[in-house]
Amino acid sequence: MLKSIVEGMLLVLTWKGILAVAGGVCAGLILGAIPGLTAAMAIALLVPLTFYTPIWISVPLLLGMLKGSFFGGSISAILIRTPGTPAASATVLDGYPLAQQGKSGKALKMALYSSVFGDVFSDICLVLVAGMLARIALKFGPPEYTLLIAFSLLLIGGVSGKSISKGIITAGIGLLVSCIGMDPLKGHSRLIFNSLELLDGIQLVPMLIGLLAVSEILLQMSGPKTDMHESIVPISENPEDNKVSWAEFCACVPTLIKSSAIGTIIGALPGLGGTVAAFLSYGEAQRTSKNRSLFGKGALEGIAAAESSNSAVCGANMIPLLAFGIPGDVTAAIILGAFLMQGITPGPLIFREVPVAIYAIYTGLLLGNIFNMLFGHLFLRITSYFVRIPKRILFPCVLATAVAGSYGFRHSMFDVKTMIVFGIIGYVLSKLEYPLVPMIIAFILGPILESSLRRTLLIIKSEGSVLFLLQRPLFIVLSAVALFCFYFFYRQFSILREFQD
Repeated sequence: MLKSIVEGMLLVLTWKGILAVAGGVCAGLILGAIPGLTAAMAIALLVPLTFYTPIWISVPLLLGMLKGSFFGGSISAILIRTPGTPAASATVLDGYPLAQQGKSGKALKMALYSSVFGDVFSDICLVLVAGMLARIALKFGPPEYTLLIAFSLLLIGGVSGKSISKGIITAGIGLLVSCIGMDPLKGHSRLIFNSLELLDGIQLVPMLIGLLAVSEILLQMSGPKTDMHESIVPISENPEDNKVSWAEFCACVPTLIKSSAIGTIIGALPGLGGTVAAFLSYGEAQRTSKNRSLFGKGALEGIAAAESSNSAVCGANMIPLLAFGIPGDVTAAIILGAFLMQGITPGPLIFREVPVAIYAIYTGLLLGNIFNMLFGHLFLRITSYFVRIPKRILFPCVLATAVAGSYGFRHSMFDVKTMIVFGIIGYVLSKLEYPLVPMIIAFILGPILESSLRRTLLIIKSEGSVLFLLQRPLFIVLSAVALFCFYFFYRQFSILREFQD
């Protein structure tokens, strides 16, 4: 084994291997920062190139691009309230308010450190416990997924702002919107109103751009015209506002560890992804924080939770892929295609048949974290000039980028119309002080919850009794955790109501 590890490391630690990883990270940072241009799109375009390069160069190149995109998405999320990637949506919640306080440098650096921390954490887990975590993930069936998603929706109460009722209403809107399109099991059309474009449902990217970016532009434009001559975010002259002190970072370490663990587990479960991990970790961080009142107003813990968890998904996605040949999300499926093009079939035998290539990929993953930190710092210097642009110039540019990003997602004008509609919806809801986050969470989790719940009901029908669920140890454990959390939130809500009265 030691010989295979050394050979794998030497394959990557050449000028070609290092250049491939560095180029992937740099491209990921740029593409991730542009709303609508996801890393999955770029990776799909680069897959044909992997046919002409060895697997220990092509896969680290693709994974380096994925790593860079996770942090790149947080740049636009923090500065202009427009997540470059869906996984950066939770970063908006505290990153943008912190930038509005003149602390964009602090927010961006916390996002960078958290992203690299989550990456390293999941990569180490991939190397050490890939087999064990993959076996746990494979035990998740429809009943367990149903409970997990219900638990995630329960945490919406932790990120719903001041009014839980308003959060529930917007979550209901999100669930309703997620039902638009084709029935996932029977194939019937639902809520399409004779529109063929709606058969595919509402797409996440134009919806996110509309709710978060367009609505913010409308809100800003509805304010005093004199504000249009100011920069997009105020810039503090205090050096302490543009860096993360050692004490601030240490205070976030427990959140980083916990959120990275959540992201690793979520990443090992096929079909969930970085967006679910980010919101789940954010809700858990707020629930356990001593400074929960700061969440949504510029809490470093909120940025740390969101960025570390969504980045931890990157390495964790490789756990079921390498160990069992099951891709965790779209990017993992694309990387699976790269493996197959090389004549390598991921699965339990891959560690025996091509161990050198596996350890080379591990080396490329860890090397990508170093480049992510280095290039991330360089990008932060560039953004310091970007934020000085006046709003009257920047807002039209952001709106043009939003339109281009929505159109470029599927080359469809319908997506642009979708963006505009949700921009107006987001503007109205924001004016009425309804939180947008529960709507986004419910929209993302809705299809997973529906398909898992309906499959669970079919299993119950075939088994003839609901008691078969008691024969699933993992279901029992998750049920106990969900009941405990429900009781905890109920007590918190009761105490809050007594305090308000």
